[in-house]
Amino acid sequence: MQSLALFDFSKKINYKNELLAGFTVAMTMIPESLSFAILAGLSPLTGLYAAFMMGLVTAVLGGRPGMVSGGAGATIVVLIALIKSHGIEYLFATVILAGILQLLVGVFKLGKFVRLIPQPVMYGFLNGLAVIIFMAQVEQFKIVDASGVVSWLHGSSLYIMLGLTALTIAIVYFFPKITKVVPASLVAILVVFGIVLGFGINTKTVADIANISGSLPSFHIPKLPFSLETLQIIFPYALIMAGVGLIESLLTLSMVDEITNSKGSANKESVAQGLANITNGFFGGMGGCAMVAQTLVNLNAGSRARLSGIIAAITILIIILVGAPFIEKIPMAALVGVMMMVAISTFQWVSIRIVNKMPKSDIFVGITVALITIVLHNLALAVLVGVIIAALVFAWDNAKRIRARKHIDEKGVKHYEIFGPLFFGSVTAFTDKFDPANDPAEVIIDFKESRIVDMSAIDALDKLSKKYSQLNKKLYLKHLSEDCRKMLKNAEAVIEVNIQDDPTYKVMPDK
Repeated sequence: MQSLALFDFSKKINYKNELLAGFTVAMTMIPESLSFAILAGLSPLTGLYAAFMMGLVTAVLGGRPGMVSGGAGATIVVLIALIKSHGIEYLFATVILAGILQLLVGVFKLGKFVRLIPQPVMYGFLNGLAVIIFMAQVEQFKIVDASGVVSWLHGSSLYIMLGLTALTIAIVYFFPKITKVVPASLVAILVVFGIVLGFGINTKTVADIANISGSLPSFHIPKLPFSLETLQIIFPYALIMAGVGLIESLLTLSMVDEITNSKGSANKESVAQGLANITNGFFGGMGGCAMVAQTLVNLNAGSRARLSGIIAAITILIIILVGAPFIEKIPMAALVGVMMMVAISTFQWVSIRIVNKMPKSDIFVGITVALITIVLHNLALAVLVGVIIAALVFAWDNAKRIRARKHIDEKGVKHYEIFGPLFFGSVTAFTDKFDPANDPAEVIIDFKESRIVDMSAIDALDKLSKKYSQLNKKLYLKHLSEDCRKMLKNAEAVIEVNIQDDPTYKVMPDK
């Protein structure tokens, strides 16, 4: 029952803050969810359903209070190609499968691996996502005529759209400098909506994209063939969506941990994200993940409990049920402006400011991740490539750091004091430091300042030991830490080394 507890009653809840935060979050989620659904060629209602279901399930079951999830752009962007090629039923099936994969990550406690993502990878990921979101808004300046031909807006239609978009951006940018009580994106939409309605301006609205018939989400099994071929189509997309959703959600969780100085559960959040996406797939939502901007809005509004997320989700449902006629009249220019500002705020401008202070390898990783994201629209692949490059750079840097200090004691024994880790990247440099032919009869390798890390290191020691043995010389290993001794003990069937006991040496003090 503890996992289902909506509140921690040991902490006092400010119900006023939770209520206002919930309403504010709902108002900021609606334009974003609408825009992303339209961007993907879906009914706006699909985006609103996602905002409601993701928000409610993760608020109740999530890994920490204060986080907000909804129909996020990061997850839907990776599915655009699938929607265009196979249709909406395949989208729902993919969202269900992605949810199952996220659920398994939580059940098997794999959420901790998000810590392996370096900062340059995140910069590249977010910058690439920002460019995709911004460029997608440019598509809204096109129209489709009766014969299906796509062309750019021109003449007064173009100037009106540009003017209203610019006005929206200006309001979203400047309004928070006046007050942060009401979300700037909501104010911008209402102002532009009022101007268009008041002056009878003829411009593109949500109704021109799709009609919204507001009703409760209904249970629906995706209508597609249950076959291996279908699985082959949806599995790569599901894997990418699950990866992107978890990366964004768990990084958001880490951000909330830092802001609130408390600890959330990554594995519990993974389970909640999975259940929320499974629910989306069966009830007509486009799926999603944690939303950084809305989470920050929630925390800035004073929320520290789960209640605000629940209120936000219920507010969105009420708007779906009774606010459809209003939503259909919202000018597209307002949503385009809001999303352009989302893109601008998503872009990590700090990465440009500090570019001269970053190592060249980090700059390369960031640019590579951003380019893969922009060109392939594959955010999971971009992050994976970034992590691999960063890991290889780290291995190369550590490989260059291995050093050896040499001396011969009064008994004629030669000592090699090793500094730096011995692993696959450093074994060549390590082996080159020894001179078996000219060394004395006894040689000691001191690992007090080093570690034996992997099988390549063990193999290098084995080969070195055999070289000395062939010359009738003895090679000893000294000051091995407990984990290194255990590794060599496990490998003793395939290697032959002499470990010199040193009972006074301890890696860690006894408790």
